[in-house]
Amino acid sequence: LLDMKAYSKLLAGASWMGEYGDPDTDDWLFLRKHSAYHLLRHDCLGLPEVPPPATPVEGRAEWTCPKVLFTTSTRDDRVHPGHARKMVRALQEEAKERAPTVYYWENVEGGHAGAADNKQRAHMWALTYIFVGKMLGLQGSW
Repeated sequence: LLDMKAYSKLLAGASWMGEYGDPDTDDWLFLRKHSAYHLLRHDCLGLPEVPPPATPVEGRAEWTCPKVLFTTSTRDDRVHPGHARKMVRALQEEAKERAPTVYYWENVEGGHAGAADNKQRAHMWALTYIFVGKMLGLQGSW
């Protein structure tokens, strides 16, 4: 879950409000501290937030996104793939100068685990290991 303001409106998210809290109430004051999407857009990039947080936050000009790989599944019935899509879009469009290495892979099958079978699972792990290898500067045939 990356957008804790919207999680309760997507797929199974409403069933988790008893555990995580309701973002449309004062619970948001706690949830916002754990919302990666809001931390990126508002705390790191300094983009305006509506409504403004109780404690104003200024963007961190020195912030740079670490190299990152997002994976998701179109058919995830628990965590909507929109979380990853929205975060990747924010990094590529709103933070492209500060997020130079952003990779995204969305399997059109699978479910919450991201793969429908062992072949897809192997593909997902291969992508992950290739990403790690490239980020570590390892030589390979990729």
